[in-house]
Amino acid sequence: MTSVTGERVNQVPDSTIARLPVYLRCLHEAQAMRIPVINSVGIAQMSGGNAALVRKDLNHLGELGTRGLGYDVDVLAGHIARVLGLTVQRRVVLVGLGRLGGALLNYGGFGDRGMTWVAVFDTDRDKIGTKAGAGLTVRSLDEAATLSGLAADIAVITTPAQSAQSVADTLVAAGVLSILNFAPVTLEVPGHVTLRQVDLSVELQILSFHLAKGL
Repeated sequence: MTSVTGERVNQVPDSTIARLPVYLRCLHEAQAMRIPVINSVGIAQMSGGNAALVRKDLNHLGELGTRGLGYDVDVLAGHIARVLGLTVQRRVVLVGLGRLGGALLNYGGFGDRGMTWVAVFDTDRDKIGTKAGAGLTVRSLDEAATLSGLAADIAVITTPAQSAQSVADTLVAAGVLSILNFAPVTLEVPGHVTLRQVDLSVELQILSFHLAKGL
């Protein structure tokens, strides 16, 4: 199995990158079932995709697998993890300790994927100074300007929509390069900052559309 150079990783389509975590989840499931080798058909069945697309996606990462046999599950899982940058522990901060923020903070699966919560910020005086997550103390949002000292890689925004842009501006000014936004508003960030938007209401409306088509 060949390695993937930085130049080649930069050429991987965004659509493929979006599917790699799904493939990695399937490989972890295969590991749990003690499956040593899996082919594109098996990955497609587990991921809900199709075998041709799986092969096309994995071909972007290098010469993988053995024709007529498939992919070594452990090796491929490690390979995808390296491509996704999961072999390096990522330091993550949360801004907005509401119900959604609290649920994310207490979800144990992030640690298994190389993500570590290092700080929590909020504006609610009743929450500031209290404990949250794995021994973290909720800090005032005014302290977010000191994020550079935390060496945070990723920030997760779960604030109300009206404050999300100002929060994003503060995070960018503090040196955060990747933001995951759950607030139901479109944010503007500089070109060097990676922004991912998760709007649950939009996803629900899309599901409603597909239900309506069946009426």
